Amino acid sequence: MTTIGVEEEYLLIDPVTGLPVPLADKVRTAAGLGRLVAEEEVHCELLQAQVEAATPVCGTLEEVGGHLLRLRHALGVAAEAHGCRIAASATPPLRHGHPVAVTDQARYRAMLTQAPQLVAEQLVNGMHVHVGVPSRETGVQVLNRIRVWLPTLTALSANSPLWDGHDTGFASWRTVIFSRWPVSGMPPRFADIADHDRRVQRLLDCGLISDTGQLYWQARLSARYPTVEVRCLDVQVRADDAVMLTGLVRALVETAIAEVGAGTPALDCDQELLQASMWHAARHGLSSTLVDPAGRQRRAGEMLYELLRHVAPALEASGDSRQVTALVHRLLQAGTGADRQRAALARGGLPAVNDLIIGSSPMS
Repeated sequence: MTTIGVEEEYLLIDPVTGLPVPLADKVRTAAGLGRLVAEEEVHCELLQAQVEAATPVCGTLEEVGGHLLRLRHALGVAAEAHGCRIAASATPPLRHGHPVAVTDQARYRAMLTQAPQLVAEQLVNGMHVHVGVPSRETGVQVLNRIRVWLPTLTALSANSPLWDGHDTGFASWRTVIFSRWPVSGMPPRFADIADHDRRVQRLLDCGLISDTGQLYWQARLSARYPTVEVRCLDVQVRADDAVMLTGLVRALVETAIAEVGAGTPALDCDQELLQASMWHAARHGLSSTLVDPAGRQRRAGEMLYELLRHVAPALEASGDSRQVTALVHRLLQAGTGADRQRAALARGGLPAVNDLIIGSSPMS
């Protein structure tokens, strides 16, 4: 069974106004003073109204869920001590009239100089799942196989319909915002690891990116760990939905590794079709159709069942089948985070949305 690790990004918002507040350094410091969080588990982000939590390397979904609850609790307590709350939404429902301060690090200052407007609008929060792979060569072949499923994962995780106080019409507005960076969107297909490294080095040599951290593909090889990193997911309102997505991502990677070992050809799909499929998934979430790996429009529910069928052997092998399947079915009935935010907006306006995303319980 492969190892897994999860990173979650959260907003810091004022519980009264719902506006983002630039208190990340104070919240991170307060969280680190307790016994529940190690220093390497809480990171800064680009903007000072964001914090990131990272689980240790885990072997089971139960471990992932326990760490996510622990980290959410510790950061939540630290945020309350400074008069704000952590919010599990991939975009802020409401923003300041002026930009949030950039975290004072050389890399972030350089990004501000490079693209000030993009940085100002980068108040977006994702969930990144790392899955261990035996080699970088295998990792590239895994990327080639899982990329056709990334739009389905994006639709399933959609949790960012609001921006500047109104409904954007997109289920995952975060996906649209992140697609504006030079190297972003769907990862290309690579012939092998040498092809991957050559093309990345060309981007670096041309000065189009300053480091490999600016490879903002929806899935990529991690520069720090022997993992494939799936980055297409919005942060989740519920921690157990994050666990579900982690289980699906691991099962996809394990299925791809098995296919590589068996010599099964990867499904090929034109880059422009994948890119448009991702836009379509971000636009509609699970409320409409999705495009399957063969390029056909299917009802969203059918695509989820097809995904579950595709990864069923891997889920059974890891013992995750019952938990992941039950949570997928629950989400189909209750709706995505985007659906729940829209329902809250219709019910009680922005205050109701803020109540939802700061949550009385991280598992609610």
